Amino acid sequence: MAENVNNQDFNSTFDQVFKSESEKISAQLSQKIMIALVGDVNSGKSSTINKLMQQDIASVGAKPGETVAVKEIPYMDNILFVDTPGLDDVNAVNSQVTLDYYKQADVILFFLNAAGTVLSENELKNLKDIAKTNKDIIIVLNKIDAADDVPEQVKYIEDKTKNQFLIAPISSRTGENITMLQKQLLDVLQKKSKDLLMGKHMQDKSHIANKWILGAGVSATAVGALPVPGSDFVPLTSIQIGMMLKLASLYGKPLSKENARELIIATIVGNAGKAAFRQLVKFIPGAGSVIGASVAGATTVSLGYAMKYMYEHDIEITDQQLTLIYNKFLKEQKTE
Repeated sequence: MAENVNNQDFNSTFDQVFKSESEKISAQLSQKIMIALVGDVNSGKSSTINKLMQQDIASVGAKPGETVAVKEIPYMDNILFVDTPGLDDVNAVNSQVTLDYYKQADVILFFLNAAGTVLSENELKNLKDIAKTNKDIIIVLNKIDAADDVPEQVKYIEDKTKNQFLIAPISSRTGENITMLQKQLLDVLQKKSKDLLMGKHMQDKSHIANKWILGAGVSATAVGALPVPGSDFVPLTSIQIGMMLKLASLYGKPLSKENARELIIATIVGNAGKAAFRQLVKFIPGAGSVIGASVAGATTVSLGYAMKYMYEHDIEITDQQLTLIYNKFLKEQKTE
């Protein structure tokens, strides 16, 4: 009888959490993202965006010195890149229009040329003026493939800007460090609950999935360390279901509530006796919360990696298949 009551409690909790996390996912995907690009016409803005999204969405080849106005580059239905020459390079009439774009932007990518004069006085002034309007700026040091002593350039930028901004030294020609820029961009968007929307449209999904899985593992570890037995059940379930739904959306594989429930029962819950979940370890005097934390983190990460593996290898996700792969990753986590 007690097990039935516990199973009922689990089902009720699961339904509530699944509904809540599904609504969060839907809310994210219904938003819009604006990314402003600032820099000279030959700084590699278009080629960087093409490399970042791995699609030809922006024209390249503008001539140095060519007069450029603000240009909108729509991508999909809800992502907008805005190519701007910077406040110092537009006339007074257009500068307010440009400033309005900066105010609305979720992220501003400020381009510097590693093969030229890095962060000139005009560029530094422009950067400071833009930062007064929007501080969500990533400095993109492009063309590092044609530059010498890139670490010294990065140090110079850090000193000049007093370490206020993220810096991504990249090559839009070779693709070097594009993954770093991708991570930084998603980190900024995550604070605005827009990282899923952006990540869903990026082609290189493996690094994105790893980031979310490890992040969920860290959160689960913290929740699992709660000292009161059973107090982490709801937040831990929320983390795991939220991760599952984000991965499903990232790879374009819908995950129904029924399927998600079976997967949770077959893996995380199944390992500790279904409704008991993993709370029993917390009754161990002294070491209980530590064991709870490590188990919570390991099981969450293993579940994420198992789902990622199956999505990337086009394996149908059933509870039987997932259990086999999940146990493999769980064994590796325990070994580590």
